[in-house]
Amino acid sequence: MPIARALLLACCSVLLCPLAAGAPVAGEAMRAKDIAKIQGWRENALVGYGIVTGLAGTGDAPGNRATRQALSNVLSQFNLSVAPDQVQSRNVAAVLVAAQLPPFARPGDAVDVTITSIGDARSLVGGSLLLAPLKAPNGRIYALAQGALSVGGYRYDANGNVVQKNHPTAGAIPGGATIEAALPQGATPLTSVTFVLHEPDYTTAARLAEAVNRQLGGELAEARDASGVEVQLPEAHREHPVAFLALLENVSVTPDRRAKVVINERTGTVVAGGHVRISSIAVSHGELRVSIASETHAVQPLVLGGSNPAVHTALVRNHRVDVSEGETATFLRGGNTVADLVQALTRMRIGTRDIISVLRAVKAAGALHAELIIQ
Repeated sequence: MPIARALLLACCSVLLCPLAAGAPVAGEAMRAKDIAKIQGWRENALVGYGIVTGLAGTGDAPGNRATRQALSNVLSQFNLSVAPDQVQSRNVAAVLVAAQLPPFARPGDAVDVTITSIGDARSLVGGSLLLAPLKAPNGRIYALAQGALSVGGYRYDANGNVVQKNHPTAGAIPGGATIEAALPQGATPLTSVTFVLHEPDYTTAARLAEAVNRQLGGELAEARDASGVEVQLPEAHREHPVAFLALLENVSVTPDRRAKVVINERTGTVVAGGHVRISSIAVSHGELRVSIASETHAVQPLVLGGSNPAVHTALVRNHRVDVSEGETATFLRGGNTVADLVQALTRMRIGTRDIISVLRAVKAAGALHAELIIQ
């Protein structure tokens, strides 16, 4: 074995010794509302149609029939009768308006809206959205949107030259929609609630039910499946459940974590939990580098006894081929983690994309005890 490789293996043995691995790190206790939500608490999608005005000639083309019809309808609200075929303006654009209705929104609350062009407008920079109703899938209007757009880009063109940044045909209005109608709330007394885990897991569900019963007293909670924990409200709190739900949200529980390694090959990102274990395995990664250099030298001949027109300066081209091969090899003992492996490979100046290749090979060998997610 070469001396350099022997030294490398010695360094890896020090980095990946069992003392570095240690015992699994205990999970951190978290509040129930950080890992789950009460069933039925969700946002509702709202969507509407509107027009953006005030554009500097970057709106829809005059031939866009939908935009002309929409502008004609707006003018008719002010007792102006203008036929759609008479509307000729590039300062107007037809857009779709989208927003999210929070579960406990009340009339008068403001929510953010997103504006996207549906015509052939070149840019929405500087435009303002006219009053647009936002409907839910049931067809009922829950909010009204209006205001000046905030566009994170621009587009300018002149004489065939175009300068563009990001997507100027999409924008947003922070707080641009006002809630006009609230979602209906249940009028009957609340007898039970169901906590739904963000990441379904039988172990976490059982721990949550046990923590609720231990910290709140009694047999109130029961895990129904991997994602749902049903909690019965005491008789004294059914008419006014807010105080009890506040206690329920702050129950401390230690969630169980699944072993996962997430790899993004496009960006070269590797994310893994520190508890992900690797069995005993030998890892060897080699890299071959070939470089070809070309050098040109001028050769001046030496002529004795005067000049000779047949003798002149010559250019000589020399080629040099260099081949170098760097090897990294390490032996992992049982009980090491992905964090130990990545740390050791990083110290040996191995690139992120090569580390990804090593992790995929370790998974294929059956030594990586985790779910490998490649994005």
